[in-house]
This record gives sequence, C-alpha cells and structure tokens, in this order.
Amino acid sequence: MRRILFVCMGNICRSPTAEAVFRRAAETRGVAVEVDSAGTHGYHVGEPPDPRAQKAAAQRGLEMADIRARRVTVEDFQRFDLILAMDEDNLTELEALCPEDQRHKLRLFLEFAPHLGVREVPDPYYGGQRGFEYVLDLVEEASERLLDELQGRRSA
Repeated sequence: MRRILFVCMGNICRSPTAEAVFRRAAETRGVAVEVDSAGTHGYHVGEPPDPRAQKAAAQRGLEMADIRARRVTVEDFQRFDLILAMDEDNLTELEALCPEDQRHKLRLFLEFAPHLGVREVPDPYYGGQRGFEYVLDLVEEASERLLDELQGRRSA
C-alpha cells in the first residue's frame, strides 16, 4: 500500500481538500492507499478544515469534518512514500526539514497535471468562495493523474 501525504501551510484549506478528494478518487478506482495531510506551520493544529473549504467540498459530495490540522513531523518523511506540497514555498519548507535520504519523496502536487498550466495550488484562505472551488478543480484533476501514474497508466 502506498502512503501519500499532502502538505500546505496551515493544513486547513488545500491539503485537507487534497486528502479528501484523493481518498475518494482512490476508493472509486479501488486503489489501496493511505492518505493524510499536514501543514508546514502549526497555526491551526487540532482545528477542522476551514468552513469555506468544507462547504465547497460538501457541494461535491465530500466530507471533511473529521480531518484535523496537524504539523508535518520528522517521522512523516520515513512513513510516507510520496509527500506532495501545494506550492513552492511549502516545498522549500519541506526540503529544509527532510532528511537528505528522503528528499526523493518530495514533489509539487500539480506536477502530476502539467496540462493545467499551473505549478501551484493557490492558497484560497484570504479570498472568496470561488478560490475554494478552484482549488477543488485543480486537486480533482491532479488526483486523477496521480492515480493514473500509480496504476501505471499514461496521462493524456
């Protein structure tokens, strides 16, 4: 079973969204994976996802209320097979924390969907509801392409 960790800054918007979306997409395809999310900063440890993220997810049939924010730990670099940052800043934070022999596990999540023409999942925290919808759009597409890769399929 593959273990995948999604990472953003506070673990209340982008990474829990990716966790919920990817978990459902993997279940739909019958792919056995362990999925989690975390933040590079501890601002929101123990909190549920942002209500706007939960609302956007619920409109697409996703439940995120049981997810709680946590901070990335050193143990995560050993435990997970793939650690996917939502943006360059968080990738840089992960690289600073990650043991040298585990750095091959670090990537930007949207590397799996280059056809989208964006490299980073933007932080919707300071914007309106549409930003959360856009995050879902990006995360849904990248999740499908990541699953293609895990299943040995080529992306179109």
